[in-house]
Amino acid sequence: MLILFVLSAFVLVNVYPQDKGDITVPRTDNKYKPLTLKLSKDGKKYIRFLLWGQFWLTGNKNADGNFQVNPMLRRARFLTYAQISPRFLILMHFGVNGLTPKNMDPVGNRSNGPQLFVHALWMEYAVVQKYLYIGGGLHYWNGISRITSQSTLGFMTLDNYRRAWATLGLSDQYARHLGIYAKGMAGGFAYRVSVNSPIINSLDVSRIPFAERQSNWDGVLYTGRYMYENYKDTYKDLKRAAWSYQGYFEYQIFDKESNKLPYRAGTYLGKKKVLNVGAGFFAHPNGTVMYNSADRTVDQNNVFIYAVDVFYDTPLGTGGLTAYGAYYNFDYGPDYTYGLTYGTGNSFLLQAGYLFPHFSDKVSLQFYTAFNTAKFKGYDQSGNALRTGLNLFLNGQHAKVTLEYGSTQNMYNSTSSKPGRENTLTLQTQIFL
Repeated sequence: MLILFVLSAFVLVNVYPQDKGDITVPRTDNKYKPLTLKLSKDGKKYIRFLLWGQFWLTGNKNADGNFQVNPMLRRARFLTYAQISPRFLILMHFGVNGLTPKNMDPVGNRSNGPQLFVHALWMEYAVVQKYLYIGGGLHYWNGISRITSQSTLGFMTLDNYRRAWATLGLSDQYARHLGIYAKGMAGGFAYRVSVNSPIINSLDVSRIPFAERQSNWDGVLYTGRYMYENYKDTYKDLKRAAWSYQGYFEYQIFDKESNKLPYRAGTYLGKKKVLNVGAGFFAHPNGTVMYNSADRTVDQNNVFIYAVDVFYDTPLGTGGLTAYGAYYNFDYGPDYTYGLTYGTGNSFLLQAGYLFPHFSDKVSLQFYTAFNTAKFKGYDQSGNALRTGLNLFLNGQHAKVTLEYGSTQNMYNSTSSKPGRENTLTLQTQIFL
């Protein structure tokens, strides 16, 4: 895959025509032009269309110790939004995620594998322009941290830090909540807050039969709302767990970032000077349930997650520097874990990228590295992961190739003095229109 990355860089740098002596070869206009339909002569009323796809080839060793390469359509998405008046906006986003040979269906609609679904649909009204907007629907105005609302087409790393989406599938549908939100800016201060109705059929619902069958099992599951809706007559003390609350607040010191849409950039490729300091939270009263199978009782726990973070991006000559750091504290209930992704405990994330000085008016190269550590109370050992990669930008984020090496520590091996590691090498191509 490294050879493929180098070859693609060589070919794509050289496909742009050059002047040859007295013969000038016509150049193609490769500048990106947004897909926009104007609804008024001044362009203030419009419909914007965005399409993007991400294709991965991931190599690692299988259980037999042999190297294997697996293809995946990581994302195939369509998003459109309309500014139909200065005060009204509507957005719709749908697509498919994680399509692999193992979960594809013969005719595309019969299995439990990835299917086309609505990621988001919200409507928004400007109460006081710039200072206060109120909206509602299936939305992405998340709390906790900057990258909890990361744009999936604007990553610096291959993909987002998974634990930043700390409620995905537990309280929401694919990092989107159904509820109402408010947002705004005042000078350098920006905020977003929301009140939401959490999902009933969470990822943990599938683990309830296991808990009920065991005669000596005590554990926490994120099923507070499900239990109330289905077992409130059996367990008289259950509370509804019907609402969750989240918010993110930041101070933007240098260049200001737009808050028209919630999607946050992972890197500005040296085009902005940004220094933001932020803090956020997520709260779901009575969200998780502690099962005591011995006496057939349940107790509920309040879920509370918070984070603080710093984002910095600046030009360096014709290149640029990007850095991000975040601390997360997760409380889902005593010793809660869901695989390696979720757990009561804490996590640190550090990532940095260097955009090399431009060696072409079309192509740029960025080196990045990211490190995170997680200490979940349900495991004896801490887990950590290192990601290092190269981005080859052919037209900014609109056309890029990424090669990333990842090494992840396995906390499941919690009694070992040295938990095992999984190493992967992934090549991605991305097109965004």
